[in-house]
Amino acid sequence: MANMPYSSRARAVLIDLDGTMVDSAPDIVEASNRMLSELGAPTLSPAVVASFIGNGVPVLVQRLLAASPDLPRIDEAAARAMFFRHYHDTNGRFSRLFPGVIQGLAALQHAGFRLGCVTNKPIAYTEPLLQAFGLDRYMQAVIGGDSIPQMKPDPTPLIHACTQLGVAREQGVMVGDSHVDVAAAKAASMTSYIVRYGYPGPGGVAALHADVFIDSLAEMPALLDSAAARAFRAGCGRSDDTADTAPGSDRNTDF
Repeated sequence: MANMPYSSRARAVLIDLDGTMVDSAPDIVEASNRMLSELGAPTLSPAVVASFIGNGVPVLVQRLLAASPDLPRIDEAAARAMFFRHYHDTNGRFSRLFPGVIQGLAALQHAGFRLGCVTNKPIAYTEPLLQAFGLDRYMQAVIGGDSIPQMKPDPTPLIHACTQLGVAREQGVMVGDSHVDVAAAKAASMTSYIVRYGYPGPGGVAALHADVFIDSLAEMPALLDSAAARAFRAGCGRSDDTADTAPGSDRNTDF
C-alpha cells in the first residue's frame, strides 16, 4: 500500500462503472460481436473484447476493427454507429452487479460521503445501466464519457465531479479497475483504489500502480475511516478540525 496523503480527508468517493460496479462485459461483448457479424468478420472471444474495455467506445471500436484484419477498410464513425445500435439493445441485459457493491455504496452513503460515478461510457448508456441496478439512488453526480469534452485518463472528469459534489479535488478519492482510473486519479491529486477484479487491461492488475488494491467496494468505508484515524493520530489535524471535515459529522448534515 502506497502513502495516502489525500484519502485521510476524503469527503467524496468517485466510482467507475464498467468493471468496478457492474460486470457489463457480457453486454459489450454481445454488441461488439453483433457489429462484427454485421460487417462480415469473425466474432471475438469474451476475454479479447473485455481487454478492450475502459477507454471509451471510440477506442473499443478501433480495437475491434484492428483485431479483424481481413475486414475491408470501414469508416470508424459508421462502425461506432453500428456498435451503438446493437449496444442499445444489449445494455443491461446480460450484465450483473459485482459482489459487495450495494453494501459498499450504502455504507459509504450512511457514513456521509458524497458519491459520484465517473465513467468513460456515454451518458445515454450510463444512466439506464445505473437505474437498472438501483445504483442511481446513491449517486449525487454522474459524469459520462461525453458529459464534458475530456475523458479519463484526463483528470478533468474527476475534478468536474468534485465540483458538482461541492468538495475540493483533494477531498475526493477514485475507485476503479483500470489504468485510466489510476492515471486520472494521479493527475487529479487523488488516491486511487483499484479493485482486483474488473477489466485491468494488458498486464492485469499487477501492471497497475494504484495506491490501494481492494477485493470489494464493501471495504471502502473501513479503509477511509482508518485512513482518517491514522491521520488524526499522526497529528495531521486537531480534533475540532477533524470533526469539521469527517464524513458523518454535524458539518456534513447538509450534504
